[in-house]
Amino acid sequence: MPELPEVETICRGISPHITGKTFANIIVRQAQLRWPIPDNLDVQCQGYSIKGVSRRAKYLLLEISSGQTIIIHLGMSGSLRITDSKHKAGKHDHVDFVFTDNALLRFNDPRKFGSILLTTLPVDKHKLISALGPEPLSEQFDGQHLYHISKNKTTSVKSFIMNGHNVVGVGNIYASESLFMAGIHPTRQAGRISLKRYQKLAECIKIILQKAIDQGGTTLRDFVNEQGKPGYFQQSLSVYGRNSEACVNCSSTIKQIKIAQRASYFCPKCQH
Repeated sequence: MPELPEVETICRGISPHITGKTFANIIVRQAQLRWPIPDNLDVQCQGYSIKGVSRRAKYLLLEISSGQTIIIHLGMSGSLRITDSKHKAGKHDHVDFVFTDNALLRFNDPRKFGSILLTTLPVDKHKLISALGPEPLSEQFDGQHLYHISKNKTTSVKSFIMNGHNVVGVGNIYASESLFMAGIHPTRQAGRISLKRYQKLAECIKIILQKAIDQGGTTLRDFVNEQGKPGYFQQSLSVYGRNSEACVNCSSTIKQIKIAQRASYFCPKCQH
């Protein structure tokens, strides 16, 4: 699944190619995604331009000059690519956002778990976004925030930081990597971690996510950026996917366990 760094990579990649352009048409070949694409999406957007492209959590936001916003989620396997009308659509190319200069933004989603919605509400009031936690790279996110909302929580710290109500965008890979960098065992109860350790963890989350963004996202099987190229962060992973391999810090054997049905990796010596 594309995570925050992958979505941020796509956001930055497509923005200069579509900002300011005017919709000529929106071609919907498959409307039945996670939620049905609005029937009149093309009519609502035709003739209007894109004022800006941004991201909130794993949602891509296309701000339209009509005052509306297109909300795109890539689901499990979705991708967006910049192309033109000369390139024929493939089997899983479900939506084309066609612009007046014949450029187009193509949405591909083999598993059809993504979504494309249109809202007239302020984005932060939309039901999918209103309850989300702070952005991990923002000033609003720090160790004090984690410490405050973790009080009396018995859930594992890994599940705690992966909960989008607490902080957005810390997916499975990035949670494992951040906890390793912070030296915190992933099964520790969230409510039994000190402020000092949460300050360290918040700092590590920021470092890990920024590093992933700088390197273009994690190379997952289905992830490609807007040019169809894979990301490269997987080359730098310290624990995720390295079960039975030597720890990069102490040479102990990396262990794998399941937490909330998700594979979790840690060093039994470095993390406690």
